Amino acid sequence: MKKIYSVLVENRTGVLSKVAGLFSRRSFNIDSLTVGETEDPTVSRMTIVSSGDKAILEQVEKQLNKKLDIIKVKTFDEPSSISRELMLIKVKYNKSNRRDIIENCDIMKAQIVDMSKSYMIIQICDVPERAQLLLSMLRGISIVEVARTGTLALTKCAENENGGK
Repeated sequence: MKKIYSVLVENRTGVLSKVAGLFSRRSFNIDSLTVGETEDPTVSRMTIVSSGDKAILEQVEKQLNKKLDIIKVKTFDEPSSISRELMLIKVKYNKSNRRDIIENCDIMKAQIVDMSKSYMIIQICDVPERAQLLLSMLRGISIVEVARTGTLALTKCAENENGGK
């Protein structure tokens, strides 16, 4: 079972380390972790994806709520959220596989964002499963490097929202 934690934290030194330490000390797994400043420069949002059984995931939420630097913790699952991952893939190409790469990018709505005589960088911003699918489709090609952001997510919009924080 996977759970997404959207955690508003005070934007200051050491907060990320404290949160990561909480997971480490209790042997909880972090599947992905992204952190960025919000519209308020004193507040950052951590999006943490973790997996485990129901009891472990509930324990993670309780432990997060105990930390002093944490302002608010929201949890949700994938069906109740909009999630995206950014992935950059550098591939080595030649005349024989160039057309296949371009066709795969078209099918997956990925963009070629940089290119030289024998290398290209492909960008995809999509749900994590589709980003992984593109990577699988390109496995037969010479993949040089991959960089991924991890999952970013927000709960889906609702008419009775109170600002989304």
